[in-house]
Amino acid sequence: MTFRKPIASAVAAVVAALAAMSDAQAHPHVFVDAKADVVFDPEGRVVAIRNVWRFDDAYSAFATQGLDSNNDGSLSVEELKPLADINVESLKDFGYFTFLAAGDRDIDFGKPTEYWLQSDGGLLTLYFTLPTVEPVEIRSLPAKLEVYDPTYYVAFAFVEEAPLALDGPPSGCSFEVIKPKELDPGIAATLAEIPADQRDIPDELAAFTQDLSNGATIRCP
Repeated sequence: MTFRKPIASAVAAVVAALAAMSDAQAHPHVFVDAKADVVFDPEGRVVAIRNVWRFDDAYSAFATQGLDSNNDGSLSVEELKPLADINVESLKDFGYFTFLAAGDRDIDFGKPTEYWLQSDGGLLTLYFTLPTVEPVEIRSLPAKLEVYDPTYYVAFAFVEEAPLALDGPPSGCSFEVIKPKELDPGIAATLAEIPADQRDIPDELAAFTQDLSNGATIRCP
């Protein structure tokens, strides 16, 4: 799959250190390319979202320092497991940056059932399956999935090729991918002035970052 742009800072220990990185002085501070699968059960209900997030090169290099325990020049899934644990545990505080609605109801997620990190060409990719607390019936309802950070500390972007897939959907389901609006240059400049050690943004800017979500509307007859 082809990755293009923008998670930083799901790793709490890394957040403070980012402030010292020369290329982390602008909001957002880390970029993630994302794709997602919407998983259905045999009864045609949504039961999970499978996320695949690839981190940018600066974050990947910084976060993996000292993790090559056997000094073989590559990072195995086992060597990356402690970092994966921190990522997933920290993501809980941010709602896993994954938001699902069925009709007018917001859907709750449980803890990831499986997750791991891989290093490919120096870039970290986080894979994790996020189950819904209970199966979600979306037939005859508009459903919406969003993947984004409302504070824009982390900049997400859906990949260009196959950003979303439906796994085991009922017959006739379809989806339309949502890409974020172009950010006004003036707003972008204002966001860039927010220091790396400040995660939240002023309320007057939040109205703009709320439009920077990636996702899809899903309809099943």
